[in-house]
Amino acid sequence: MAAIKYWLWLATMPGVSNRIKLNLLEHFDNDPEDIYYGEREEYLLVEGMTKPAAEALGNKSMRTADRVLGDCERMGLRIVTIRDSEYPGRLSNIYDPPVLLYVQGRMPQFDEEVAIAMVGTRRPSPYGLEMSEKLAFQLAGLGAVVVSGLAAGGDAAAHRGALRAGGLTVGVIGGGHDIVYPRESRYLYEDLAVRGAILSEYPPGTEHMGSHFPVRNRIISGLCLATVVVEAPEASGTLITADRALEQGRDVFALPGQVGDWHCTGSNLLLRDGAGVVTDAWDILSHYVDRFPHKIRNVRVKTPKRYGGGPSEEKEKPEKPVAAEKEKEPKLPLLDLTGNHGLTDDQIRVVKALRGRTLQVDDLIEETQLPTRRVLSALTILEIDKIVTQSGGKRFALAVTLK
Repeated sequence: MAAIKYWLWLATMPGVSNRIKLNLLEHFDNDPEDIYYGEREEYLLVEGMTKPAAEALGNKSMRTADRVLGDCERMGLRIVTIRDSEYPGRLSNIYDPPVLLYVQGRMPQFDEEVAIAMVGTRRPSPYGLEMSEKLAFQLAGLGAVVVSGLAAGGDAAAHRGALRAGGLTVGVIGGGHDIVYPRESRYLYEDLAVRGAILSEYPPGTEHMGSHFPVRNRIISGLCLATVVVEAPEASGTLITADRALEQGRDVFALPGQVGDWHCTGSNLLLRDGAGVVTDAWDILSHYVDRFPHKIRNVRVKTPKRYGGGPSEEKEKPEKPVAAEKEKEPKLPLLDLTGNHGLTDDQIRVVKALRGRTLQVDDLIEETQLPTRRVLSALTILEIDKIVTQSGGKRFALAVTLK
């Protein structure tokens, strides 16, 4: 128990990057207690060490470590460090693995599993929502472990599909286990805690922030053999997970979408650039059956014709033309993003995320994967320039037509 406090002291140390923490472990023979009792002069010998980080390590208080340990005991969370045998080797081999994981539920032995990441936009089309659930149902039914981010939309649908198939699914979150995000996923959190697992590198009490999601994404892809992108707009944060997977040497697949539909502009570009085409689960699992013949069941999985939990037919029908009408509204001024528009990169990402949609600030933070302050700054300028408008409930929409 004493040893884990030193791990928590290191993992929760502010002002020290995860990469520096890993370098410290390597320098001090993987012993955080030795790091704790180290001196500033020795810290400065560590690769990548900065003077501010070395100064931060001079804080020897165990107050935060004690609080986190108490919270974990109260919540039934296990702490798995990068040097524990339970820590997935598949994850430890990426460039920047987390120093430790907070685990709720039953974490599978990932190195022995056909783990497949499924990611998608938080605002999927009815088709994307159904296919997320259907593919996850098939994958779990054939023996795969489905990994996703427990976000609204495509992630939640993937978890539901795997659970309904009776399979194992793992959620990787960008905050503490005690803070459910989004709130409507409360029951899904409970299901995964009992029938799967929830992982985070953030201690209890940590808010889910926009800057955490790109960091979280490297874990989703790092745990898996492949990442499947169901639907992703061109400016979607979902594409960050695909990028991380490629950087980690993992396979990337994508579901084909209708050309011109903003829901799948980004995922279609992945297909153009060489991602594997997915029409059903076997398009993915056929690549791994020779490596995991004891895990993959080469049988036909009967999927339900219709899944619950998504929008009803009555609600779906009017939504499609609404989005299309907004994009084709002739009365709105035209904004040509290919010309001399004078917008910053952040403003462009916000504008593209709003194409055909009305979103709140939290949605924009998730979609753009930008820090809160940068999203708010971009929205302020865009509103002043009459490129976006704000309605009740701080919901934002485009006031222009994009070319």
